[in-house]
Amino acid sequence: MIKEIEAKTILLYNKRPSSWFGVHYYLNIYRGCTHGCIYCDSRSECYGIENFDEDISVKINAPEKLREALAKKRKRETIGFGSTSDAYVPLELKYELTRKCLEIIKEYRHPVSILTKSNLVIRDLDLLQDINDQNYACVCFTIVTADDKLAKKIEPKAPLPSKRFEAMSILASVGIKTGIMIMPTLPYITDTKENILQIIGEAYKNGASFIYPCFSMTLRDRQRDYYYDKIGTALKEKYQKRFKNYYSCGSPNYNKLKKLFQEKCNEYNISTKMPSYDQENAKVQMTFFD
Repeated sequence: MIKEIEAKTILLYNKRPSSWFGVHYYLNIYRGCTHGCIYCDSRSECYGIENFDEDISVKINAPEKLREALAKKRKRETIGFGSTSDAYVPLELKYELTRKCLEIIKEYRHPVSILTKSNLVIRDLDLLQDINDQNYACVCFTIVTADDKLAKKIEPKAPLPSKRFEAMSILASVGIKTGIMIMPTLPYITDTKENILQIIGEAYKNGASFIYPCFSMTLRDRQRDYYYDKIGTALKEKYQKRFKNYYSCGSPNYNKLKKLFQEKCNEYNISTKMPSYDQENAKVQMTFFD
């Protein structure tokens, strides 16, 4: 069910910008997501969305609220899209709210950071180029597998990884910083040497300047129930035996994957640090492995 709502506010202040792409404000235009990823943490009860894949709220006044908020800001600080819901869900084709918000961000000359699973971001290439020329723009694609067939099983309604890599190449070709978030890594499914090497190889071929990894996943309440229902009995029993009711479930191959990942990224000269942009117009980075 699609529900149009009026948001009271649209910018959520981040108290620790150094912890997440240097983002000072989160902007979530849609609530809920139709990508259907079986592992999504946003199904958890704490987010308050009963049917995360079906009940989508659209904040139709997002551009107006954004303009009101930015008109009061004295500093040009980074605005991040995609903290709990993708800014480029298919509904964006109809509503174009993300594009309208980018137009306002361009007008007020703020840096922008986008995390997405969709190649639809290329539709807004013109605005991202303008924002990057003015200040700074970064687009990060979540890619947990480079295998399109596997992706269809674990991310059934999201654009294929191959399409995301194509979008990455286009962004890189015009000088926009782009890279990958490998998050989460699914134990016994995507935590293989072959998968990690394939992701890094495709990233290198398509112009990624960074890859930020997380060799674990989260599981709690509704999210856990949904995930277990999708992976089948044999894998479910394997998870229950190893992880019990833990919230954080690290890959059994964590240390091997971490070493392999770092060595391969060094070989390709791809950063393993999270890029960000500070208000003094200096590029800064936070190290993942420190």
